[in-house]
Amino acid sequence: MKAVGFRTSLPISAANSFIDFETEKPTPQGHQLLVKINAIAVNPVDYKIRQNAAKDTELAEPKIIGWDACGVVEAVGNEVSLFNVGDEVYYAGDITKPGCNAEYQVIDERIVGKKPKILSNEEAAAMPLTSLTAWEILFDRIRVSTEKDKGKTLLIIAGAGGVGSIAIQLAKKIAGLKVIATASRPETIDWCKKMGADVVVNHKNLVEEVKNTGFQYVDFIVDFVDTNAYWDEMVELIKPQGHIASITGSATPIALNKLKTKSASFSWEFMYTRSTFQTEDMIEQHHILNKVADLIDEGVLVHTLTETLEGLSAETLKQAHEQLESGTTIGKLAIKL
Repeated sequence: MKAVGFRTSLPISAANSFIDFETEKPTPQGHQLLVKINAIAVNPVDYKIRQNAAKDTELAEPKIIGWDACGVVEAVGNEVSLFNVGDEVYYAGDITKPGCNAEYQVIDERIVGKKPKILSNEEAAAMPLTSLTAWEILFDRIRVSTEKDKGKTLLIIAGAGGVGSIAIQLAKKIAGLKVIATASRPETIDWCKKMGADVVVNHKNLVEEVKNTGFQYVDFIVDFVDTNAYWDEMVELIKPQGHIASITGSATPIALNKLKTKSASFSWEFMYTRSTFQTEDMIEQHHILNKVADLIDEGVLVHTLTETLEGLSAETLKQAHEQLESGTTIGKLAIKL
């Protein structure tokens, strides 16, 4: 099968930052599905792994990355019970296994969902990673309750990105929260409003911007861009006994002691935790993706795809990564195979 990968971590502008190559089509075992991939999407985690997975070394075999895909089940392992050959599926995958930048991939059925019926392959491929991340941070980490928390306030830092775009929708349409999202450009402000944000504020003067909207504190904060950069602002804005959660890595320790007087809580969200550690509840990602698919088909949630490229090739992946690394992407970018 055809695949795209890299042997060493290089700047995206380098000639061999991605390479095209041929490799053996995998065979599904146990709970695995063999999926013929129709479309993939890219995320910041892709370029972060490309930049760091093979520093100062050259891998014997090219590393395949990519963790957002939509395709059709072509074969199944002997323990598969959730899907059949011919089923259309979408998934974000497992960061410890080869990714989806290839014609075929084996993937554990417990982290795969049924493809939303009303979406194209590219639109569907844009949804899994961000939907899982947003769902888990709101409902598994912060444990927002649609009954007791309706009407409470949520501040989303980086509302126009891939995760922010779906988090706004889930918080507003499913949890019934009042959503304050950050954005600074006219186009990102408009996008956040389109996704359903009640209020959009500029992240460059966050505390003053939020307080100017009439809120002294917010009940919940989710950070999708830089925990340390906004830590003091988040500490100041979080309501006593509130909850902050983040998906972004931290180069330096976070000063959790600053939350003590408010008895506020902090959580990390890492979408790959369940698959990496094969947790007992790993199948929850299957259930979440199916719930999201139903909500999309019912018209409650909308896809967040804003740009599509065509063709599985090193050049296409380079173009996609260049766009992501620019830091200006709104919503999601997908590639049609």
